[in-house]
Amino acid sequence: MRIITGTARGCRLETLKGEDTRPTLGKVKEGIFSALQFEIEGRQVADIFAGSGQMGLEALSRGAAGCVFIDSNPEAVAVIKRNLNAVARRDGSIQKNAQIINADSLSYLASSTDRYDIAFIDPPYSSGLLMPALAAVQPHMNRGGVIVCETDGREEMPEKIGDFSLYRAYKYGSVRVFIYRWADTAAQI
Repeated sequence: MRIITGTARGCRLETLKGEDTRPTLGKVKEGIFSALQFEIEGRQVADIFAGSGQMGLEALSRGAAGCVFIDSNPEAVAVIKRNLNAVARRDGSIQKNAQIINADSLSYLASSTDRYDIAFIDPPYSSGLLMPALAAVQPHMNRGGVIVCETDGREEMPEKIGDFSLYRAYKYGSVRVFIYRWADTAAQI
């Protein structure tokens, strides 16, 4: 697993050992960032259920202004820190723009006042956490924001949640990606 492009292009990233955490496949990550390519620079990002942190690190490499990585697993947090250090060797500013939170994602969102432009939500498949996380992050999103959800092919997603409408759905084998946009923005694109 590597950073695809940006200031840390080619940097190898570590993944968590075992089967509890499943990193986003390279082709899925490429598809997501292709869809968002002109919206990342200068934006605030949340990587919810961050795992290895690869989605947030890719966003930082591509010029995101900041990223909050949230994961409850202490081992995942340790991997994110190591990956952040590896990426920082290529671009030191990335480390200054990152915040790692070792907490339950839903609890953190319930108590936080953070605001985001882009949120990546990728909970463990079949955990029942995707819809609660989507509902929890929606009030934290800035006007014009984008929420990207990754799930297995079995999860059904709503057409609308709060101020966000389903803009696109992609399928990569058994993986499905849903992109929600601020309703006003989705109508303009």
